[in-house]
Amino acid sequence: MARTADHEARRRQIATAVHQLVAEGGLDAATMARVAQRAGFSVGLVQHYFPSKDALLLHTCRQVMSDINARVAERIAEGITARQPISAVAFASLRELLPVDAARRGEYRVTRSFRGRALDSPDLAEVARTTAAELRGQLAQAVTNGKECGEVEADADAELAGTRIFALVEGLADQLYQDPARRVGRHGLDTAADRLLRAALDEVFTGECRQYRR
Repeated sequence: MARTADHEARRRQIATAVHQLVAEGGLDAATMARVAQRAGFSVGLVQHYFPSKDALLLHTCRQVMSDINARVAERIAEGITARQPISAVAFASLRELLPVDAARRGEYRVTRSFRGRALDSPDLAEVARTTAAELRGQLAQAVTNGKECGEVEADADAELAGTRIFALVEGLADQLYQDPARRVGRHGLDTAADRLLRAALDEVFTGECRQYRR
């Protein structure tokens, strides 16, 4: 058991090194030599765990996407514990996907770098596809739950609403990364993004939550 834990800890340490290098300089920066140096391992040890750069990138992509989903799940759990309406939980969760600080800007560059490489890598494309599907599914489930508690109209199409909101978040993330200093009317783009996201959620979550009235 200890050996397995150590094995996984080293793989995560290597993936973290890849994440940092790609966030700083793109995929070309993540050479085996640089990854080994950043992780504090020998090149031989990195190659022991990942015999090719493609294997290394695939593992890192999976790790990054898993970390994003885990963070979203954490926001959901926090909202439920705080007995917040589903719309508020959805807003906090979706905001985790927007590059509004240095850490998430780096994460955005990493995920978009992998997405570009996925055009020529079926394995990376599958990771990207399943991650997006999971996030859309979580949104659709939030809408379905909203129907049950009274926040959403009974005839709302959960999958359509989830897809529309997710598309908005992806578009906002692109703009925030490309032009973070841009003004939208009287607001900075980050504030405008929050307002647009809230407006989109308000169009779906039009009622009042009844789940905590007990």
